Amino acid sequence: MAEVVVSLEKVNIYQGQSLILQDVNFTIEKGEFVYLVGKTGTGKSSLLKTLYGELSLKEGKANVVGYNLSDMDWKKVPFLRRNLGVVFQDFQLLTDRNVYDNLRFVLKATGWRNNQLIDEKINDVLEKVGLKSKGFKMTFEMSGGEQQRVDIARALLNSPKLILADEPTGNLDPETSDEIMQLLFQIAKDYGTTVLMATHDFIVINRYPSRILKTENGKVYDSSDFE
Repeated sequence: MAEVVVSLEKVNIYQGQSLILQDVNFTIEKGEFVYLVGKTGTGKSSLLKTLYGELSLKEGKANVVGYNLSDMDWKKVPFLRRNLGVVFQDFQLLTDRNVYDNLRFVLKATGWRNNQLIDEKINDVLEKVGLKSKGFKMTFEMSGGEQQRVDIARALLNSPKLILADEPTGNLDPETSDEIMQLLFQIAKDYGTTVLMATHDFIVINRYPSRILKTENGKVYDSSDFE
């Protein structure tokens, strides 16, 4: 049986007092690539924020990378997030330092102490995203596609079981979007990393078809239910 990485059962998601999504039920398995689509304001971001512990779970059962979200408090959130990689549309890289130091900063912040292991890990993730020779470059000198690769490398640092990618191709031209999509699919296939990717880009979805979760009218619909 495949390992379940994300499991939601009868989950209601709130933003403050407002019910945003109700009766959400789905599972995502190890190594699966799943799209999350839906119009702005239909709950995509609220769902992602729930999965990485920014919004607390009030109703229903949810388990993400082995963590029970009903039982999540601020002390446990950092441990949850160490098992997740989050990739943003706007990169959120530190512009005052080079690629290597961006990645080193994250490892230090998550408790890595051994400099040799830090070096090995950074070289490993840069190789995975095709930037092996770019560690010395300042992030602001890089193209959008290269910066997004650094962001993905950063998400891979703690060998996450799950990557949550929020519009990772949103600011990229079509050719660069293709490269990033191929990279994300390769990471899922080669390393068994589960990827949940929020996107508005149906050109990307048509070129790289996969299972789709759609937020609409306060519900989450799963394409695998209609196949």
